[in-house]
Amino acid sequence: MSRRRKLSRDDLELWRKVAETAEPMRPQLKKNETEPRVSKPPKTAKVTKPVDPFQIGAKAQSRQSTHDVAGDLGDSLRAAPVSMDRKKHQNLKRGKLKPEGKIDLHGMTLDQAHPRLTGFIMRAHAEGKRLVLVVTGKGKPRDDGGPIPVRLGVLRHQVPQWLTTPPLSQIVLQISEAHLRHGGGGAYYVYLRRKR
Repeated sequence: MSRRRKLSRDDLELWRKVAETAEPMRPQLKKNETEPRVSKPPKTAKVTKPVDPFQIGAKAQSRQSTHDVAGDLGDSLRAAPVSMDRKKHQNLKRGKLKPEGKIDLHGMTLDQAHPRLTGFIMRAHAEGKRLVLVVTGKGKPRDDGGPIPVRLGVLRHQVPQWLTTPPLSQIVLQISEAHLRHGGGGAYYVYLRRKR
């Protein structure tokens, strides 16, 4: 059942004024005449409010452009599901677990860093290590002024992708941003699966 909304006096008065100015769409038919078929009129677009005009002397709202289309990497790592023991993960985030191995990829290109990282992770797993530290650095702020923005910290963004794709995805259990004492946003804890 539909509810009928009661109109206020102002609404009723406005409706009466509009109804008086309306013209019938079809002429009145005589008793024996049939009504001609008329197609429906096309729908009209909604009218939007005009934007407030610019005021002289008004300050524009400033937004910082980061040019980072992928978003914050730390947020995505924190949002990832925990695959390891929760208590160990809490200790890991607090920096209480000591890494058993470390690789520093500072100053390397992507072509140099990828095979070194793969070899290091494979060797660490073969040796039975569970927690290793991968240092990438935070990246240098550089902008060459070109039309395509340059991402800050190329290795920092690429290393988690390498760790989650084969052959390393079968070995790596958890990736987490390192605690400040181990490098903070410029390093990652990589927790490895048990050797079988």
